[in-house]
Amino acid sequence: MIIYEISQLTPPKKLEGREGIKMSEIYCGDVPILALEHVSRTYPGAVALLKDINLELWPAEFVYITGPSGSGKTTLLKLIYRAILPESGRIFFCGKDITNLANSSVPYLRRNMGIIFQDFNIIEQMTVEENVALPLEILGYERKTISKRVYQILEKVGLRGKEKTMAGKLSGGEQQRVAAARAAVSRPSLILADEPTGNLDQHSASAVVDLLEQFSKDGACVVVATHDELLLASRPHKTMALIGGRLVEVDYEHSLRHKKVIEALEAA
Repeated sequence: MIIYEISQLTPPKKLEGREGIKMSEIYCGDVPILALEHVSRTYPGAVALLKDINLELWPAEFVYITGPSGSGKTTLLKLIYRAILPESGRIFFCGKDITNLANSSVPYLRRNMGIIFQDFNIIEQMTVEENVALPLEILGYERKTISKRVYQILEKVGLRGKEKTMAGKLSGGEQQRVAAARAAVSRPSLILADEPTGNLDQHSASAVVDLLEQFSKDGACVVVATHDELLLASRPHKTMALIGGRLVEVDYEHSLRHKKVIEALEAA
């Protein structure tokens, strides 16, 4: 197993001038990008929300985490990006145990992740270009490289021409595309999306999923937490369900619920 220090996982500056680099500039060798081993999390009142969770995520995977509201999907994502800690078990990123990572090292970890929230979390008083550039500015990239990458990702998400538009003036679907661009612009190895289609109409939701699928094809591991049945039915990928606090893989495509949704879509 290859073990990396978290500080080594920041995209090295020597990669800035290389052409043709797609999503992930971090190579984890023969270990998963992310691994959870027997992870549990209990909330106040002794409610065990997550029980003995085991999960491995690899480059270019697209994985749904599904379950009803309150089943622990957001909690699981927060454990992954180290917003909260597990009460038992271990979490590895690129072979490095991040379970008890020092707070000072957490920013280095998150530089290798892109996070998309349901409520967008963009800065409405900044332009589209400024929002998307933020991760690269934090990483210390040169202005020339930042401009090039921002324009490339805005082209990919269909927002070229709106670089100077204030983010607060965009539609909900456009704001979510800005959030997706910001999450992907640093070419992270892992992209986490928490109910990314929850506040969008069907057309806008489909466009956002198109982007996430493209990020996966480009080499990133994409994890989408959702309870959107239409999404699960119409855009099938590997699906893990939280059932009674446990994470299990399900064949959603052939489940009864899936068949009913497909019938409804065909009749529409």
